[in-house]
Amino acid sequence: MSRDEQLKERWDLVVKKLSNQFADGDILDLDAIIYLIGVQELGQLNRTYKKDQKLDLMHIAICKLLIPYGYYELDFVDDEGWPHYKALETLPHLKAGEQSVLMKEAIVNYFIETEFIV
Repeated sequence: MSRDEQLKERWDLVVKKLSNQFADGDILDLDAIIYLIGVQELGQLNRTYKKDQKLDLMHIAICKLLIPYGYYELDFVDDEGWPHYKALETLPHLKAGEQSVLMKEAIVNYFIETEFIV
């Protein structure tokens, strides 16, 4: 099986499991999954978030997802429990499709690491 086929299979598994768990089977898109990862990483599950906080949650997720690629590292956690990341390297300029593949790969790796999928 090619690397692309394996990524697609694993991505489909992540989407299916998360969609069943959090959206009553409605298919979650990439942004929704990034948001869920942000909530998970913040660890404040039982609360509502304002619009700007939702964007911050997505930023947390993206930073966390890109740590293994050498783009970010955790800098500190503030008094309210929000993690802050330091950019280590400038992200490359990628086309939209390339960005999507990178994020899907990072998400799949995140869920393998957390043993949500194998």
